[in-house]
Amino acid sequence: MSDLSIPVDAANDASATQFSHVKPGDTPWRPDGLRDFFLYRDLGVAEATAGKVIAHLVKANMAPEKGTGWHRHEAEFQIVLMTKGWAKFMYGDQVTLVEAGDCVHQRPGIVHYLFDYSPDMEYLEIVSPADFKTVDAPAPCEVPAPSTWP
Repeated sequence: MSDLSIPVDAANDASATQFSHVKPGDTPWRPDGLRDFFLYRDLGVAEATAGKVIAHLVKANMAPEKGTGWHRHEAEFQIVLMTKGWAKFMYGDQVTLVEAGDCVHQRPGIVHYLFDYSPDMEYLEIVSPADFKTVDAPAPCEVPAPSTWP
């Protein structure tokens, strides 16, 4: 019988992360995230991964007026999975409509602007590292006006 134990090095040490299970009522929607016109709900991943990754839900809290402004993130990895509604982003000079079910991988450093979204917009965002930075960026082009909510 062969020995199936596999040595674990520090980079793959399972003890460096913890199991996490967050139910909808476990963490509140909070207004103190990156944008004041969104609400954020922590999913416990940053704590479980010792800051390697953050996962949170983001939802619309106010009608779009000015959007996020042009910016980029200093992150190694970022995805947005739209779970409800829709949002319009500018990636460079391209308008991108992201609808429920769509997944966007935002490559590191990509300049973007979320400028419009539906009242029911909600998305899952996963970023590494958890303490990623957001940096304002020069506008590469004009941004369309957002829609108005009824």
